[in-house]
Amino acid sequence: MEYDMPIAVEPDFRVLYEDDGVLVADKAAPLLTHPTGDKNEPTLWHGVRELLAYELATGGQVSFINRLDRETSGITLIAKTAEAASALGKAMQERRLHKEYYAVVQGVPLWLQAVNAEPILRMEEVAFTRIHVRQCCHPDGKPCCTEFVRLEQGISDCCLVRCIPHTGRMHQIRVHLAYLGHPIVGDKIYGGDESCYLNFMEQGWTPQLAARLRLPRHALHACKLSFPWRGETVTVESPLPQDLRQLLV
Repeated sequence: MEYDMPIAVEPDFRVLYEDDGVLVADKAAPLLTHPTGDKNEPTLWHGVRELLAYELATGGQVSFINRLDRETSGITLIAKTAEAASALGKAMQERRLHKEYYAVVQGVPLWLQAVNAEPILRMEEVAFTRIHVRQCCHPDGKPCCTEFVRLEQGISDCCLVRCIPHTGRMHQIRVHLAYLGHPIVGDKIYGGDESCYLNFMEQGWTPQLAARLRLPRHALHACKLSFPWRGETVTVESPLPQDLRQLLV
């Protein structure tokens, strides 16, 4: 297939777990999870549909239970049947899916463990921003809670943190880490200068942005997922990818 524009990632993914009802994929970044807009570019959805061509031809489906941002790598849960989509969708709504992430953050937190329970809302509701999707912590926002554990200090003023979201707000982990004073490395929106995002949208990845951000994508990886399935709990893990590991050495 030919695409409208070059994509800086192979549209491949790893299958971490599969049975007759579900598939768990390990998505790279900056691969889109699902087609969006009019652009013709590879997505995880295309790859999974190709893999499950037989199932789709015999009545199956491809339903994403959780979706990761383009720049977030890691674990994505996919239902292959209507039964699975219904059961896992209900479990998602009832917060019975347990998700954990790795983040490489700017600076080294003084805390070993922290909890941020600041509510979150869209920033343009309370303050000026040039980025429509930008969120912020604000008392009028929706309830939100993320637990953080400091893991490993890098040699260049950065640190690996485990992130455990107890709610599922937009950009939750990124917003909460920035609020704590440790934005994620490579974060174009919450890294301290939103012009990085605007410049990236206008010009793409440039040497100037590389010098400021260090990484073409934000350093966030969905590393663990546990979900209820047919009377049992399935747990899947994904190791820290190499591009994030290199930030720590």
